[in-house]
Amino acid sequence: MMLTVLAGLVMAPAAQAAPKPLSVVPFKRGESAMIVDAVVNGVKASFMFDTGFSGSFVMGDQYNIGPPTGTMTLRDFVGEFQANTVKMKTLTIGDMKIKCDDDIVQQPGENMSESYGVHCDGIMGLSVFKDQIFEINFQKNEMYFYPKTYDITKRVPDNKKTFLQKMLPMGNTAIELLVQTKDNQEFILTLDTGNAFYATTYLETLENAGLWPKDKKPDFMKSSFVASGEVPSFTTRLADLHIFGVPVKECYWDIIAQPSGSADSQGTVGFGFLSNFNVTIDMGRRRVWMEMHKENAQNEAEADLGIIALYDESFKGVTVYRVMPKSPADKAGLKSLDTILAVDGVELQKQGYREMRRMFEGKAGSKVKIVASRKGVVAKYEMERGYLINQMPPQTAASPRPASPPSGGQ
Repeated sequence: MMLTVLAGLVMAPAAQAAPKPLSVVPFKRGESAMIVDAVVNGVKASFMFDTGFSGSFVMGDQYNIGPPTGTMTLRDFVGEFQANTVKMKTLTIGDMKIKCDDDIVQQPGENMSESYGVHCDGIMGLSVFKDQIFEINFQKNEMYFYPKTYDITKRVPDNKKTFLQKMLPMGNTAIELLVQTKDNQEFILTLDTGNAFYATTYLETLENAGLWPKDKKPDFMKSSFVASGEVPSFTTRLADLHIFGVPVKECYWDIIAQPSGSADSQGTVGFGFLSNFNVTIDMGRRRVWMEMHKENAQNEAEADLGIIALYDESFKGVTVYRVMPKSPADKAGLKSLDTILAVDGVELQKQGYREMRRMFEGKAGSKVKIVASRKGVVAKYEMERGYLINQMPPQTAASPRPASPPSGGQ
């Protein structure tokens, strides 16, 4: 490396900055998701970009993109399921023609727009970008495609606002990075723009890292919904973490309260965390560059009513799936299988789980008026949102491990 001596000072060459992108592709911000337009096998559609999905595309079977050519096994947090596939022939994103000969997954049509709060026809996965150097700029809601000569390993992070992480050697189907505790315990999570929450892991992962006692039961249990079905979950507060090298003083995670569906996966870091950064991904060099555009990467605790509800086709309405014990809804008298007709004067139609969760969450102490029907009898309820978060109990003793640098290094 050449050094220039000037006036008695040693000047090192400047770190490489991002070059001018080859293409700029705007994306829409859905509710905790990013939606990108693409033309797949001649069909124009909008897709939620999910870096946690290792395949190329998932589309509804109402789109004529070609005859089925096979089947594929898909895996999520807890299980597997089968879907038909169609061979991809052409793909254009913005003005970029991308070479990708992967299979397209086709599933029975469902309205994904209801989940994300903006028009969405399917899911676009990481395989589409395996040969690209690209940036997700959450600050401007744009994607940038860079020339292959752009080497983000030459960039120098300050580990305060900018961070450079090396992907773990877990293959080319996922972006696996480290999360570290203040006691130097480590676990591996996937960088996952398709996870709507801040971060999600398993109860056993917390137990093994000494962040949750093995004999402690959560006070507040709820349900979350993934592609393979419903899973028991809860929210807890975690402190003093390094998430992908980023120091986070306090944050709130969604915890899956059952064993992992995969031997390799320990969960994902989702949209709630990642949207605080502009994220550049180079699968070839196996590096991730993150530049924070917010003041910090923490999330805020959300107060809730303790209602799990979603549209049920058999009941033709938004049905209460579960009421959390000791919650405001439980104390107000709402019951499972009640049909919710309106929330704060808004009449409900086909709202999904995520949209209902948004309606129930809010500022602690704020009041919500709900109109519900039970066996044809309509009743009105008024309840106050409260914190239903399992605060982190005193940490249990964890087996000592050698310290490792929280930045992840190069």
